[in-house]
Amino acid sequence: MIALSLAEIAAVVGGQTHDIPDTSVQVTAPVVRDSREVEPGSLFVAFVGERVDGHDFARQVVEAGAVAVLASRPVGVPAIVVEDVQSALGALARHVVRRLGATLVALTGSAGKTSTKDLIAQVLQRKAPTVFTPGSLNNEIGLPLTALSATDETRFLVLEMGARGIGHIRYLTDLTPPKIGLVLNVGTAHIGEFGGREQIAQAKGELVEALPEDGAAILNADDPLVRAMASRTKAKVILFGEADEADVRAENVRLTDTGQPAFRLHTPSGASDVTMRLYGEHHVSNALAAAAVAHELGMSAEEIATALSEAGSLSRWRMEVTERPDGVTIVNDAYNANPESMRAALRALAAMGRGRRTWAVLGKMAELGDEALAEHDAVGRLAVRLNVGKLVAVGGREASWLQLGAYNEGSWGEESVHVSDAQAAIDLLRSELRPGDVVLVKASRSVGLESIAQALLETGAEGEVAAR
Repeated sequence: MIALSLAEIAAVVGGQTHDIPDTSVQVTAPVVRDSREVEPGSLFVAFVGERVDGHDFARQVVEAGAVAVLASRPVGVPAIVVEDVQSALGALARHVVRRLGATLVALTGSAGKTSTKDLIAQVLQRKAPTVFTPGSLNNEIGLPLTALSATDETRFLVLEMGARGIGHIRYLTDLTPPKIGLVLNVGTAHIGEFGGREQIAQAKGELVEALPEDGAAILNADDPLVRAMASRTKAKVILFGEADEADVRAENVRLTDTGQPAFRLHTPSGASDVTMRLYGEHHVSNALAAAAVAHELGMSAEEIATALSEAGSLSRWRMEVTERPDGVTIVNDAYNANPESMRAALRALAAMGRGRRTWAVLGKMAELGDEALAEHDAVGRLAVRLNVGKLVAVGGREASWLQLGAYNEGSWGEESVHVSDAQAAIDLLRSELRPGDVVLVKASRSVGLESIAQALLETGAEGEVAAR
């Protein structure tokens, strides 16, 4: 964080200082909410959760080097006490961002936010110091914490913004006003909470409404609901996609034998070839979005293409590909799932599995409301159409819908199986996997299917030890 004294912070957040002998002491290290992340010079933010109260760790974090605690009550150690810790955190982030000399890039969308954010960060890092959202900490707590990690040297601040309702992104853009706003897509993620795709579009479009006239709205030319957001901003509009009229577009899109996308990148400043290290054709759209941001910030087509070709996955459990010593490939995409990302992952599995036996180990997609039955059925059917070798549907009702969709799609569906839980899936796979198989593991985060991927990788390691 940029250095601020405790007195300055108290004034910004409207708090009272308690047990602070010297308010001129400065916060010079990151602002954190996890006691395990405290460094000398940190400010610790004490949130009260369902199971843990951060105030209980106050003395521990000060002993570990935190200069003070941002708290909602006195804690017997140096503290700035406020009525609402979350609001105070947001006010501090707003203050710091407005003092920075950085260009703020914000992005949102129904799918692909974290992967695209990671691509943007890796491209922009080649140009200047860049701070970006770790993982998918994109809400009213994670976003200000990320913003506060910027320093005086930061030139680009890349922030992922999530929403579960109308007004959420408006709130986030008020805390961290963007200069460049990117909207990836409008899909069905959280449709049960929003009520429909039009409502999702209304919420996502709050990002472009927040842009200044001298800013840039980067919109997906291939998504009609996103493209229509051009009317909601006074900023310059840049279109990306495979459409002919896109300012930043891809031509000759193809997948390598290993399932990695390659294409010819075209920007207003030139064209260059890209072959990505990531897996799945869906990353082409993500890469074009990142390229549009980089172009707006002055990078050449060749610079962007080189950066995209060398970029890797920075966030765990998102198409994380690992090959076991016995030749079995595990694709851990278990961080989250929605219908769009499920379809993309299945297509990537089909591409990776050319000439190999493929397994789709899938679980529930959460928060789909009345669309849940149809969407799970459709994913099961798609697995059949893509000739995935075997579907293992894991869990309860939603998993049964996945399996039923596969079964009803055709005779291949008899190769699908419904198991009750992760351990049953692990037992099945351990008994039936053979060298050369490719296994995709994917479900909503709440299902916890990453345990299956981890168990299969441990099994592979044990096999390597036994072979030796």
